[in-house]
Amino acid sequence: MMSMKAFVYTQYGPPEVLQLKEVEKPIPGDREILIKVVATTVNRTDGGFRMAEYFIIRFFHGLFRPKFQILGNELAGIVEELGKDVTSFKVGDRVFGLSPYRFGAHAEYVIVSEKSSVVHMCPGMRFSEAAAICDGAYLALSNLKTIDFSSSPKLLINGASGSIGSAAVQLAKYYGAHVTAVCATENIELIKSLGADRVIDYTKTDFTACGEQFDVVFDAVGKSSFFKCRKILKKKGVYFSTELGYMSQNPFLALITPLFGGRRVKFPIPKDRKEDIAFFGLLMSEGKYRAVIDRIYPFEEIVEASRYVDTGMKTGNVVVKVMNYPDF
Repeated sequence: MMSMKAFVYTQYGPPEVLQLKEVEKPIPGDREILIKVVATTVNRTDGGFRMAEYFIIRFFHGLFRPKFQILGNELAGIVEELGKDVTSFKVGDRVFGLSPYRFGAHAEYVIVSEKSSVVHMCPGMRFSEAAAICDGAYLALSNLKTIDFSSSPKLLINGASGSIGSAAVQLAKYYGAHVTAVCATENIELIKSLGADRVIDYTKTDFTACGEQFDVVFDAVGKSSFFKCRKILKKKGVYFSTELGYMSQNPFLALITPLFGGRRVKFPIPKDRKEDIAFFGLLMSEGKYRAVIDRIYPFEEIVEASRYVDTGMKTGNVVVKVMNYPDF
């Protein structure tokens, strides 16, 4: 039996539940590929599932203990082995993408379906950058794709310096929106460099009292609410949040607010798609999108990386270097 190193958790809880272990190296099925992981990330999604932050997670991820015991939903690496029916990849291909349901990238090797949201890396992409453009961008796009950008809408993005927020700023500008971004003082210049038209420093100004109205308010950190933001939304304005909200109000508000014909909440369910991951890679290769990387941790320090992510103070993405490889 071949083995590999992986961070395993068998109970929900803080970063300390993660343990570095030798586990069985997976074998790909007929339509699966085995990827040698070069880079992965630790993100809010990992933390949310590790802690079962919302009880609903337990209904499909394990009621009393996690069903999939290796976290990590973003990856970049090299195809190591193919199932016998795989046709779209070959051994040695450089690939990147998402494994949002089975996770598994906090390990030296991970199995994904050929049809999953994993694609070939574009020429010139580095593994660290490739791993860091998936989760935040796909979660941002899940919301942004419901917006009509034909009239250059005015967007306010709260939490613009996080993984989702920094992706939302760049994607919204790509689609032609006027973007007002909200972040802390130390990140103002970074967010301006990503294309924001205006930046509000939340340590000095309450963005809900900015005296301006927007077509869309996108709370990319879930620290505000529809009711707090209602006054800065135009009459037909839309509020998005990446979190369920107080007492899981956002999905409920998404059902009832459209009935009144005015300001409304949208809460689209994220769905990863292979073509979206390829799109993010193309934007990066064309210089129209960039990965924002806060820190890079060695593989052995995933617990420490998780502690840092749990502070809620990271800027962009936290990358984990699983193996040494050129063009990391």
